[in-house]
Amino acid sequence: MAIKVHGALFSTCTARVLICLCEKGLDYELLPIDMVAGAHKQQPFRSLNPFGEIPAFEDGEVSLFESRAINRYLARKHKDIGTDLLLSNSFTQSALVETWMEVEAHKFDSPSSVILRQIIVIPKYGKAPDQQVIETEMEKLGKVLDVYEERLSKSKYLAGENYSLADLHHIPPLVYFMKTSKANAITSRPHVSAWWNDISLRPATVKISATMSLL
Repeated sequence: MAIKVHGALFSTCTARVLICLCEKGLDYELLPIDMVAGAHKQQPFRSLNPFGEIPAFEDGEVSLFESRAINRYLARKHKDIGTDLLLSNSFTQSALVETWMEVEAHKFDSPSSVILRQIIVIPKYGKAPDQQVIETEMEKLGKVLDVYEERLSKSKYLAGENYSLADLHHIPPLVYFMKTSKANAITSRPHVSAWWNDISLRPATVKISATMSLL
């Protein structure tokens, strides 16, 4: 039975799962959810994700939600297919992957999400972005990126010399972020910029990012 992803192409969380599937070379079916009509807040979608958020995921009898958890499941189940995204052959390396995945989820995601909402989403509803909010969140994001710059001065990727979920999970929001006037937060940090140039040109990233459309 084919893997099913219930989501939307513009969604960073949906894209996170699709990039992982592409890195693994796995077949899947994307089932679009009409967010405008509120389908994600209604049945039958709520039976897949009771919180009414995309994506939801089905793999045979396995039903999951939360994009990062889905990707961990895929990386573990298919560790011998495609890219080993958890660096599972080394306890030390896999621990570093988990560490930097936590950093992404708890340090990077919040400010980047608020910034993208202010710059991209709010204007679509005819409202002006709050520049004070943007400045505050950019300051927070800058501190995170300074840590990344230091880390990436010592290794090619966040968890070491091999690409992993720790890197992949940053890609969807950065696809949008790099199209904004704030992209210099990445390009002004040479090691972070080199890292982004690398991960953004991976075939899986190129394939999925071409389908993302918020701007």
